[in-house]
Amino acid sequence: AQMGVLIRNAEAIEKLAQLNTLAVDKTGTLTEGRPKLIQILPANEFSDAELLRLAASVEQSSEHPLAHAVVVAARKRQLPLQSPVDFESTTAGGVAGTIGGRRVAVGRPDFLREIVGTDISALESMAAPHQTEGATAILVAIAGQPAGVLTIADPVKATTPEALAKLRRLGVRVLMLTGDNSRTAEAVARKLGIRDFQAGVTPDDKHERVNRLKAAGRIVGMAGDGINDAPALAAADVGFAMGTGTDIAMESAGVTLMKGDLMGIVRAIRLSRAMMRNIRQ
Repeated sequence: AQMGVLIRNAEAIEKLAQLNTLAVDKTGTLTEGRPKLIQILPANEFSDAELLRLAASVEQSSEHPLAHAVVVAARKRQLPLQSPVDFESTTAGGVAGTIGGRRVAVGRPDFLREIVGTDISALESMAAPHQTEGATAILVAIAGQPAGVLTIADPVKATTPEALAKLRRLGVRVLMLTGDNSRTAEAVARKLGIRDFQAGVTPDDKHERVNRLKAAGRIVGMAGDGINDAPALAAADVGFAMGTGTDIAMESAGVTLMKGDLMGIVRAIRLSRAMMRNIRQ
């Protein structure tokens, strides 16, 4: 507890000592989890202010950190937000709602295609250069036509590179599982030296990947902070929840890291190995 590592049960300590694979979520685990809107890229004659106002009006009904970044940016500009009608949310997809008689959809490309049923390749081309630099791009469609792209940056936690290096020295293989676009995921993975990563994953995909690793004989840890990480946290041999994340993540995990960074996992593994060594002695 003094180290900021809260361990739910003795079994978690035993598994921690044997841990050889760690799957990590990106947002809020490798990164700060406090994303900021950095660019508004309107299309089809929509203005910056209109694009941001309508997107934020729909996003204010979502609890996702990226949605929060959009709403905060709109409020800073003092844009008048409206409550959406017929709001719908798809986990790891996006949100949609009707604002002033116009259907507004905000999220990933697949979500927009399904909701709007229109060609959004122009928006994907606009987003690509920013994703290559590690930014997350949110696509917006208004009244059935592509409206623009919002780019969001979430800096890597200062402790992440050191923690990853120490985990490798402890013999732990690290892989990143993220719902983000493949270009953004690749940029972050390259920056952190993570060779194994999977982008565009849903909560079910994370759960399935953890189970596949376990079936292959690996002792698997999963680190995450959100609702969409909960199934994988519960399925892992040891789940690590960031103390800065959601309650459901902490309920699903065997270990909670109160300081919300991966150095806590390094401390937990070292501690568990020392404890198991003492028990054997």
